[in-house]
Amino acid sequence: MFAKINSVGLLGLNAYPVCVEIEASRGLESLDIVGLADVSVKESRERIRSAFRSSQIQFPKQRIMINLAPADVRKSGSVHDLAIAVALMTAQGIVPEKRIGGAAFIGEVSLGGEIRPVNGVLPMTLLAKEKGLDEIYVPAANAFEASVVGGISVFGVDSLGELVFHLSGRAPIKPTDQYRAAETDYMFDLDFADVRGQQTAKKALEIAACGGHNVLMVGPPGSGKSMLAKRMPSILPQMTFEESIETTKIHSISGILDPETPLVTKRPFRSPHHTVSPAGLSGGGSVPRPGEISLAHNGLLFLDELAEFSRPTLEILRQPLEDQKVTISRVSGSITYPCSIMLIAAMNPCPCGYYGHPTKKCICSQKQVANYLSRVSGPVLDRFDIHIEVAPVEYDSISSTAKEERSAVIRERVQRAREIQNRRYSGTSITCNARITPDILHEVCPVTDGANEMLRGVFDKLGLSARAYDRILKVARTIADMDGEQLIGERHIAQAVRYRSLDRKYWN
Repeated sequence: MFAKINSVGLLGLNAYPVCVEIEASRGLESLDIVGLADVSVKESRERIRSAFRSSQIQFPKQRIMINLAPADVRKSGSVHDLAIAVALMTAQGIVPEKRIGGAAFIGEVSLGGEIRPVNGVLPMTLLAKEKGLDEIYVPAANAFEASVVGGISVFGVDSLGELVFHLSGRAPIKPTDQYRAAETDYMFDLDFADVRGQQTAKKALEIAACGGHNVLMVGPPGSGKSMLAKRMPSILPQMTFEESIETTKIHSISGILDPETPLVTKRPFRSPHHTVSPAGLSGGGSVPRPGEISLAHNGLLFLDELAEFSRPTLEILRQPLEDQKVTISRVSGSITYPCSIMLIAAMNPCPCGYYGHPTKKCICSQKQVANYLSRVSGPVLDRFDIHIEVAPVEYDSISSTAKEERSAVIRERVQRAREIQNRRYSGTSITCNARITPDILHEVCPVTDGANEMLRGVFDKLGLSARAYDRILKVARTIADMDGEQLIGERHIAQAVRYRSLDRKYWN
């Protein structure tokens, strides 16, 4: 007997169709799996054999050959267990072949016959729908996640026995209702109202949130750098549905998706420790997994104590920040993960932290200060759109009982500015001002004559790089959007330039 069962594989973020072909014939009882399957796939023979015994299903006493097509793509993991089990049941006539023609099966089979959850169900379900399949059978624990995709019936399966009863028509399983995302609750435990003073830093971070710009904060210990950064998620704009799907796919294949919330609707906030390895930041492994940069896709990556990160780790950021993607190459092939992020970094100006402090004396030598700052290279520093010097908080600000502006109020302004950008870049891949491509930079950033002359003078006097020029123009575009103005004026340029002067003070 010959039969075909649909399944889905996963390579990085990309799902691909897998056809489980089974051929049963007379001969010495055996079961062989071919099709470039790795050890974990071939071990499914023993898992399924035990699961059949536990579920009181007769294992075929025939010569069985199973092929996982396409045979030139490596298959890994336990995701094909369920499809192989269904193929074996089809070969015996336990499952009618006509019931499975338009369905896909994914899931791990346990020794006791239970169907265990797997990672990456969302991208696999999206592919099944794209291929025109009507049904998909997934582990019950993954059904909620798969139900995000409309236009395909999702069946959550707890065990092999339950699946047999369903496919034979004796005890049908009810399809999982499609998930409908509720209105996002933007209440956060951390609020900007908790931060006393630091109005200049708050304004700069609001501009960064409006345009998706990268920010570097430099200041002494206790000035509130980390406190400000950790409250950034509370003012970030809403995610579009497309951004939510992209982010959810990455979290799904990484196994960090919240079972209670199958669709990510709040922008991610990732804050790795400074001991993170280059592979931990960019992604890696024998089967490359997403790193912190990709896990923060469409959200915020916060690097506290920037100068304490290793030099190779920081240098890895250079290309992803420009390309918004990370490509990991291995002998078996290359995998690309998206990483469109806002980068917020904080650091002290010297090892002791008090270089340039108005009241406390720095105990570091000039050489120590220079060596400390040199841990952040010029190319990395150049990729920050906004530089902020976070000054020590004054007593009057700390002791004041006046109420500070809440995050909800700031977020409303951020959302208005982002909606202006959404309309401007409608129909393009650009999501915010920080992502403006060079081919349309001057088209979407028209400047007045006075602003142009000011920018020319700044460029010549400070010896700015071409990248710095672009970033100043993009920040000025964001400031003009916040003011509701189409043309970029002199005050917009002046404010944007002020946010690029910190490197001249410390790194010059």
